[in-house]
Amino acid sequence: MHDRVRHIIVGFIDFFHRPFTRVIPTQTFRYLACGGINTVLNIVIDSLAYNHLFHRHPVHIYGGLSIAAEVAAWLIAFSISFPAGFVLSRHVVFPESNLHGRIQLFRYALTTATFILLTYLLIKAFSYCLPMINQTVRYTAICIITAVLSYISQRRFTFKTVEEKGLNLD
Repeated sequence: MHDRVRHIIVGFIDFFHRPFTRVIPTQTFRYLACGGINTVLNIVIDSLAYNHLFHRHPVHIYGGLSIAAEVAAWLIAFSISFPAGFVLSRHVVFPESNLHGRIQLFRYALTTATFILLTYLLIKAFSYCLPMINQTVRYTAICIITAVLSYISQRRFTFKTVEEKGLNLD
């Protein structure tokens, strides 16, 4: 079942990659496609949770403790898009990685946390240093920066291929 689903997803993405084969490497295109799909999934879930589940009202946790509807919606969206992104990255974008799954998952969580923090810091820095530039333009630049750095970190750290050391009997 796993291989069949992977084959369908890879076939679908690679079909749309054909016109761009000379411009974008296959792995990069798959990363962009999976990341784009996962981002749309995240936005849709966030919007549904914020507008329809929480009706834009704070979520009461316990006693007088509550969290903003925006944060609660993000938590729900993240709890779905995080594992979806990991599975897509592991099985569609970087299937050649020979690291153990638990190591990949730990590294994926570590890089995800790092990029959440980096995004926050860049938002603060750009809004302070570049207030004359439109917020949408600043945020778009931040998304591009984090996407490029994320791809590099996923390829070289989270899902890297480690050369196995063989026994040298000479």
